[in-house]
Amino acid sequence: MKAGNNGGYANAWLLGDIRTGEIARLELGLKYVGFERSKDGYFVGSNIAENLHILRLETDYTILKESDMRLTSVARRVRWKQLMRANAGKIDLACAKQMEADCEDACLGEVHPGIGTLAGHAELDERPFLEGYPPYWPIGSYDAKVIDSKMAKAMSLCARWGSADGTAFDAAAFLAARPPYEWMAGLLRSRPAEPWVIFTAGEKAPAASD
Repeated sequence: MKAGNNGGYANAWLLGDIRTGEIARLELGLKYVGFERSKDGYFVGSNIAENLHILRLETDYTILKESDMRLTSVARRVRWKQLMRANAGKIDLACAKQMEADCEDACLGEVHPGIGTLAGHAELDERPFLEGYPPYWPIGSYDAKVIDSKMAKAMSLCARWGSADGTAFDAAAFLAARPPYEWMAGLLRSRPAEPWVIFTAGEKAPAASD
């Protein structure tokens, strides 16, 4: 996974060994590589590097920035750690789905669907954020996926398309309510509420009906 890495898309890869129960996180920067492993812990990610070499030397996050919960990545990192501590030892598929759909903003300390939440609803957020997003910028989570060791052994996973909390997005209604974004007409697509679905390796798509 490290071979030929050009740093063009720095990433954190989450790994799990279903035979030993060990998990790991591999963070690939351009110059530095972070690797952690655990048999009794957790790893989270929110578009901010956790390895200090990568964070300090390969990103523009300063010590002050990485503590500023007005930044969406920092707010989401704090919320992930709050949820992981609160649910340690009892996380199953149902709990994982609820966490991915979480709409509490750690910066505000309250449920406030917006860009700073795990469910990611910038299109509902009236606040401009430090990353440069204007109010109501139509971005957020576009899918959600959960898996446990039993599903991994069966080469399957559970996923849902669209918002992690199942909130539908109506592009026409959004554009009608947000005139500054009328230039997106014809480009912005609706995302209806979709159910969680189990996918298994080897499945074939159903034949298209006439």
